Amino acid sequence: MFIQKAERFTRTIFFILLLTVFVSRSQVSPANQQEKIRAYSRMIEFDYTTWTIDALFGKAAQSALGMTRYISSHSAKEIVLEYLRVVDQTQQIQSEIERIYADPEIKNPEGTAAEKLAKLATLQDEKADLANLAESIIQAQVSQVIDEMGLSFVGQPIPPLLYHVTELPLSLIVSPREVIRQDANISINPELSLDEITKLEKDVANGLNVSTMVTRIGGVGVYPTMVGQSTSLQWLIEVVAHEWIHNYLTMRPLGIRYDSSPELRTMNETTANIAGNEIGLFVLQKYYPEMIPPPAEPSKPEDNQDMEDNNPPEPPKFDFNKEMHETRVKADELLAEGKIEEAEKYMEARRKVFWDQGYQIRVLNQAYFAFHGAYADVPGGAAGEDLVGPAVRKLREESPTLKDFVNKIAKMRTFDELQKAVQ
Repeated sequence: MFIQKAERFTRTIFFILLLTVFVSRSQVSPANQQEKIRAYSRMIEFDYTTWTIDALFGKAAQSALGMTRYISSHSAKEIVLEYLRVVDQTQQIQSEIERIYADPEIKNPEGTAAEKLAKLATLQDEKADLANLAESIIQAQVSQVIDEMGLSFVGQPIPPLLYHVTELPLSLIVSPREVIRQDANISINPELSLDEITKLEKDVANGLNVSTMVTRIGGVGVYPTMVGQSTSLQWLIEVVAHEWIHNYLTMRPLGIRYDSSPELRTMNETTANIAGNEIGLFVLQKYYPEMIPPPAEPSKPEDNQDMEDNNPPEPPKFDFNKEMHETRVKADELLAEGKIEEAEKYMEARRKVFWDQGYQIRVLNQAYFAFHGAYADVPGGAAGEDLVGPAVRKLREESPTLKDFVNKIAKMRTFDELQKAVQ
């Protein structure tokens, strides 16, 4: 029995290592990245090699144990929900400890927080015990849905769906100042302080006369895929599915050409968002129906307002997507006219507007839009008047199933092919 498990373990490791040759990551800078940019980041770039090797051996060990085969569907669900509860408790107590250490009135923060620190250690151990099993369960559930949607081969997603919740690297995004275009996306260590992040942004921006932003991300399409920690089951499943779609596309023309042009990057990311959201909803419906968020209530027309209410009508709510869309459009117009400094002052002024409305955006510039504009699965937003997002959404609307949509767009090599497909 032990020999059989060892052989299965070895085969799994070999198979996974082989797959890493063919799959790439969605958030990692391309190999031909300008060396003049990496001169500023090389010493602090994230070590994907070490992370991937560790994750692969961890996943192979999970596969060798095969524990999910002996867990009932009810127990599997309870394990996942318990894991999310422990993550939530861990985050809450971490915040409480941070407040204690930040309070200038507390002279002995270590002593004051001693009980909470002990509780945190217990919760972290409990989370570690649950994490691998919860990941295996979600992998199996999402894989089952992928198979039911027809995106598998003889019942198995290719590549096999593997993910690991981990602390994600930060992304250094670089765009020219005169136009919004992502020229670099370099993964850097997540341990950087805010002061170090700000210094990196300024050094690259001033040294190369470019627009820069260091941002957090939700996942990375390495193999196994990297997924950030969250207490939201819906978000977690959607990101797991999103990153697997990147792995799926990487073995096809669209994914292979991910970095060939801004249009192809937007096609990749928008496709992954659309498919990830649909797969995520299907998983919730199948395994966690009570976790499906309720539909938004329709807004009441003005004619139905109580005429006896003498109070003035409430001002319209701040629409983030609409306001961000308008900001991008105006910034594009100013840049097209060659008014670079005016565009940058305008974006900074708009950042303050968003901040006052509760959206704590640290940087709003060309690099911000170059990064966020590629995720165009909903109208408006940071994509502005870009034509790629609407074309991808139209292709999905015209496709009878998610399988038809993904397989059709996966074969495309240029944005022109997509435009012809939806004309």
